Amino acid sequence: MFERAFKLSQNNTTVKTEVMAGITTFMTMAYILAVNPSILGSTGMDPTAVLLATALASFLGTVCMAFMANLPFALSAGMGLNAFMAYTVCGVYGYPWQVALFAVFIEGLIFVMLSLTNVREAIFNAIPLTLKRGVSVGIGLFIAFIGLQNAGLAVDSATLVTITSFTENFNTHGICALLALIGLFITAALYIHKVKGAILFGILLTWIIGMGCQAVGLYVPDPEAGFYTLFPAFGMTDFSKLGLTFGQCFNVDFNAVGIVNFIVVILSFLFVDIFDTLGTLIGVATKANMLDKDGKLPRIKPALMSDAIATSAGAILGTSTTTTFVESASGVAVGGRTGLTALVTAGLFLVSTLFAPIFTAIPSFATAPALIMVGFLMVGTVTEIRFDLDNLTEAIPAYLALLAMPLFYSISEGISLGVISYVLLNLVAGKGKKVTPLMYVLAVLFVLKYIFL
Repeated sequence: MFERAFKLSQNNTTVKTEVMAGITTFMTMAYILAVNPSILGSTGMDPTAVLLATALASFLGTVCMAFMANLPFALSAGMGLNAFMAYTVCGVYGYPWQVALFAVFIEGLIFVMLSLTNVREAIFNAIPLTLKRGVSVGIGLFIAFIGLQNAGLAVDSATLVTITSFTENFNTHGICALLALIGLFITAALYIHKVKGAILFGILLTWIIGMGCQAVGLYVPDPEAGFYTLFPAFGMTDFSKLGLTFGQCFNVDFNAVGIVNFIVVILSFLFVDIFDTLGTLIGVATKANMLDKDGKLPRIKPALMSDAIATSAGAILGTSTTTTFVESASGVAVGGRTGLTALVTAGLFLVSTLFAPIFTAIPSFATAPALIMVGFLMVGTVTEIRFDLDNLTEAIPAYLALLAMPLFYSISEGISLGVISYVLLNLVAGKGKKVTPLMYVLAVLFVLKYIFL
């Protein structure tokens, strides 16, 4: 059955490998079930309702990805996009969360139309292969940086970022950072010994060690500071809470917003989401060797359609933009190659609605080593970029893209700088004819974005 549905042998994979990859992807994404309710809860939304909406939207989007595209990519509420909704649209602009959700819903519909007309696919195919490789490396660095932050290893300082002090607040911050380093060592050691599912086992072993530290008093829970017990709670979720957000995106008073302002919000979501999604697909597909000889992803159209459907469905359920997750790379890293990986991840998201307290108990210091390790695996693509004097118009844009993503904390910003610099440098070098018309259009749009958005 699985062979017929997902063409496992054709993709050189097995049911066991795909299941392991799906579980791994879920484990590295599970943090969103705790983070998203916290972020969107600041807008006045009910945290339990957000958790349910997030899990269900993840399930729907990832199932679409599994059967429509047969790709090992998982979807959930996008980090950055949820912060934009909570802290900018609802915070700075002061709009109700219902307005923000309706903007996300409209954005999803626009994406459906763009996917049907091949616009998003054309954008993907117009990006040069060298720039795609630079994006893949940039995403790797970005993932690793997120891991360092989640671990508490990278913290704010006068130099913007620095390593944490292990001895200060050792029983909370310090021990978590130390456990993350131990987890990274464990995961790396498992990789060295070629253990299948090394990332997944690294997460579980790190979590178990953490529970041991709590049992002997090295880790001390401090809920007020955000350090909760590491032992999972066994309980059921109150499903009636979903009614507090379900369908509320249609409960909008435009008189309090203004149609022009609303359009600006939609365009902001649209711009960030389309290039975050494209960047993620490029990066993960490159790592999985899914791109053809021309640098194209054969099944990108249904993949983009899955993303678009999930965005509108998620808005109806009550969560911010649902998009393809860079953490899908963790499943790809352990061998995931087909939609069966995505189906397993989707199933776990559905199960998480029943036992959410257990899944959300996975601490960030346990998943952080997985993200750092995945970053290492994706950075390896840098060896495929020719950094020589005869290839500067290709290499410099790739370099700027990979540099910008972690430093500007944005996949879309990396693509922006990569595209703009690619067009400008080729024009300066007298190679303007090799630049596709769509790349010129993208470069102009990116410049306009910096001017007006």
